[in-house]
Amino acid sequence: MSIRQEKFAGIIQQYLSEVFLKHKGDFNNAFITISRVEVSPDLGYAKVFLSFLAEKNKEQLLSLIKLQSIVIRKELANKIKNQARIVPELQFLLDDSLDYVFHMEEVMKQVKEQDEKKKSS
Repeated sequence: MSIRQEKFAGIIQQYLSEVFLKHKGDFNNAFITISRVEVSPDLGYAKVFLSFLAEKNKEQLLSLIKLQSIVIRKELANKIKNQARIVPELQFLLDDSLDYVFHMEEVMKQVKEQDEKKKSS
């Protein structure tokens, strides 16, 4: 990504986090984290990667966010209207990298416990 794309992605990430915080009740009071934003070279499209902490049905929450994408884009437009000529189309995707990290930590913990049991035997 170019510097221009990175800056614009940072602006989108900042303001989208404010939108999600403002409308937290609309999304089952879930803790939504925007892990990264990727913007197309023409700044017309943005992929927004979301992760949800302590949420059991992540796919359902993601579909709820996708249903509200027009409202979210409008809120974003109101916030970035002085900084951007166009508001990108938003594509929300599930980022499961955080879940993978937690899973690997659990696996490492189990391996360590097994090693300690072998040493004590």
